[in-house]
Amino acid sequence: MTASTKPGVPEMEAIAARHAHLLRSSSKKGLKPMLIGGGVVFYLVFSWWFFSIGHVLANANWGIAGTYLADWVSYEIRPEIGIAPDGTMAVSYQRNSPLGKNPNPQWIMLDKQEVTRTVEALSATTPAQKPKASSSFNFMAPNAALGAGGTTEQAATTTRTEQVVTRAVVTYDRATRIEIANKLVTATHAGESLTMKVDGADRVTAQTPLPRWATQKRPGEKVTLSFGFTGWAEIEGDEVSIRNRFFGWANFLFDTNSPYFGKSYGEVASLVLSGDRIEPTRSNLSLAWDNILYNAEWQHLDVWTKMLQTIVMAFVGTLFASFIAFPLCFLAARNITPSRLTNQLVKRSFDFLRSVDMFIWALFFTRAFGPGPLAGISAIFFTDTGTLGKLYSEALENIDDKQREGVKSVGAAPIAVQRFGVLPQVLPVFASQALYFWESNTRSATIIGAVGAGGIGLKLWEAMRTNSDWENVAYMVLLILMVVFVFDSISNACRSRLMGGKSH
Repeated sequence: MTASTKPGVPEMEAIAARHAHLLRSSSKKGLKPMLIGGGVVFYLVFSWWFFSIGHVLANANWGIAGTYLADWVSYEIRPEIGIAPDGTMAVSYQRNSPLGKNPNPQWIMLDKQEVTRTVEALSATTPAQKPKASSSFNFMAPNAALGAGGTTEQAATTTRTEQVVTRAVVTYDRATRIEIANKLVTATHAGESLTMKVDGADRVTAQTPLPRWATQKRPGEKVTLSFGFTGWAEIEGDEVSIRNRFFGWANFLFDTNSPYFGKSYGEVASLVLSGDRIEPTRSNLSLAWDNILYNAEWQHLDVWTKMLQTIVMAFVGTLFASFIAFPLCFLAARNITPSRLTNQLVKRSFDFLRSVDMFIWALFFTRAFGPGPLAGISAIFFTDTGTLGKLYSEALENIDDKQREGVKSVGAAPIAVQRFGVLPQVLPVFASQALYFWESNTRSATIIGAVGAGGIGLKLWEAMRTNSDWENVAYMVLLILMVVFVFDSISNACRSRLMGGKSH
């Protein structure tokens, strides 16, 4: 604005007088953000109090959470050291030990010696009269027993020589070890030591004050030692249970029954490429692949098959839902089907199908069809038919009518009007939404599988129920993440090509 056209001071004052409400700052406008901010703060404080978040955080057992997470990426070796009343010991391992049938780990040092024991054995002697059933006692000697056929058995003593363990040292790491000898258990961890006396029966007596990593509920009961990620141990009167933790997944390729078990990657490669046949009927490569697929501990073939079931379940359910929702959405769109009754009936059907969660549908169809992929496919089909039908009908109601009117103006039949005036506008949207639901249902199929609908979800739930195979759970979770990532990338690329945009 030039100086000649610029309003003078009297004119500015006149404008200000006429529109004073525009120039005056509104106190209400400044108060509104303060009220919103205060409301948010009040809601957060109320939620903190109502759900007792502070109390929950303060009393949470973070140690258990850490151990639980460690179970996902590690495995345990669990030797049990039994202690006899005379102080001698015997070492045993869990039935499916990751070390195989003849475990001999370097971190357990055993001192052994041969001892001669005297044991009682029963020997049959002369026949004796069997007492009557009504008799409350018999007149045989206290050390005699009645054998089969009416013979008496008398106790006889025999001697035998056997090898026993007299001292055991378990080394977890440089800072943690447990030594057992002469019915004394000495645990060392983080520069502290704890000595406990066991009686070979049911009583444990601490000889020194308990450090922070040792707990005992009542005097004489078992003592639990927690060493963090390294592992833990339980000391009882007649047994020391060791739980030594190692990072990684044990026997991921070959289980303890495989001829390749315990061999290095180089040894396996040498056997596969140039070694003599382990089994004359097939090559070493075929044997190695068979051992991997049928690994008893990881069950790779079964896991991969269940994962494929989940993918097929998501694809078939989404495909059928798209096929059914496609024609129904034209009946639900007001601008395509003028009948209000038809619109409302179809839309309410869509509302019913999608208002029942997919998880609930899965429970229903599992009961109807039994456990298996059919229940999962039906649950996805019912839920997605309602959701896709609603989305498709809304897309139809928002089309540009000019294109449809243009096709009508040339005298095209009603079917041709929909084909050339409507479909080109909505088909990319339909395909994009169907692809998104296909990718999303790959995740959803995992959840509904846990209730019996088959697939990897059921396998995952079975592993979680054992409360010990958490490394198997981690394996399946990682497999699910990889599959979801791949299908998400494929879905994004296809949607971007359909919509004419760039993939992200």
